[in-house]
Amino acid sequence: MRRPVPQVNQPILPDSASIAPADDDLPDRRARLQSAIVLLLGLGLFLALPFVLSIGSVVFLPPVTAMIFTIVLSPLADRLTRMGLPNVLASFIAILALVAVVVMALLLILQPAFVMVDQVPTLARQVARRFAELRGNLWWIADVNRQLARITGHSAREVVVASPSVIEQVAFATPSVILETLLTLLMTFFMIEARIRMKRRILLDRHTFNASVRLARVLRDVQERVASYILTVAQVNFGVGVLVALGAWSFGLAAPVMWGGLAFVLNFLPYLGPLVMMGLLGLVGLGTAPTVAVGLLPALAFLGLHAVESNVVTPSILGARFTVNPVAILISISYFSWIWGVLGALLSVPILLTVSALLDHIGKPNLVGFLFGEALFEPGRLAGMDDDPDEGGPPDNSTAGAAQAG
Repeated sequence: MRRPVPQVNQPILPDSASIAPADDDLPDRRARLQSAIVLLLGLGLFLALPFVLSIGSVVFLPPVTAMIFTIVLSPLADRLTRMGLPNVLASFIAILALVAVVVMALLLILQPAFVMVDQVPTLARQVARRFAELRGNLWWIADVNRQLARITGHSAREVVVASPSVIEQVAFATPSVILETLLTLLMTFFMIEARIRMKRRILLDRHTFNASVRLARVLRDVQERVASYILTVAQVNFGVGVLVALGAWSFGLAAPVMWGGLAFVLNFLPYLGPLVMMGLLGLVGLGTAPTVAVGLLPALAFLGLHAVESNVVTPSILGARFTVNPVAILISISYFSWIWGVLGALLSVPILLTVSALLDHIGKPNLVGFLFGEALFEPGRLAGMDDDPDEGGPPDNSTAGAAQAG
């Protein structure tokens, strides 16, 4: 009689088909981990960069400003070169044109502003009288403040912090401003003069011809987008400045040319510039007009002009190509004005356009989609242009021609 053989529990080996999905998910998990590391590094760089750029503004601000000026002035230098002028002379003329525009704008704004400084005490007293009239109409607010002070047991105290005078601020800031201006002009001249050699060197150093073509397209798109935007907006702002000068003259404001120059410069700052312009017109209007209603007319007229310009004229000229998210514009203005002050605010939109043009080709961040399992970067225009292995040789002379044309 045969005894039953005891059954030993054998380990159940996993089927190979059940392991396959885990192996397939491994590259995705690795890619998401790398994307998360890149995201954290980018966030840390975004938060740490302002402190580095602000402390080293004498070092970092001139190259950034010179790069923006080079992008804007390179088409002018290229046109002068095609007319037969030497490259060095064309670059020098482009720099002279930039200096002439800046000096003219400063003369139009600063010279009348210095004349109006003597009228500031009178304007301040007049504006204070207007606000006193408004406070008289809002007597109940003062009554509420007195009751709150009685409840808390102490009255509100006004703390006045002594600030340095304007002369002291100008005296301390002049050496740094002169140094940064000279560095910016020198860097701009050498960048414009060496633009063709720099492009040729960048394009010829690529390993494949297709990579050179892709890089040439990126450089051309960035230059065309930033230069076209600045030149087009400058033309629109010039028209706005002329209309504001005529309006200031018709309303009887002093130095109408100065108001036109202020409108021209401040309109380069989207949203914030027109708001500052309205505040200045309102203050001067209240300080010079006989009534509050008449004093607010210049500010209201500028508000109507800005509404037409920003909603009808500028969108119809620029088109959808230069449409940028307003939130991104405000973040860029606040970010760079925090780092570099007024000049940073003026450079914020060109820098934003440059970064936006690069991201259009490389791929824009997809932060919301990344939280739900998508890739961190959306595929850009370069994603559809794969390198052809048959074109792996070094780029030929046509690439240099593309660099000079771009």
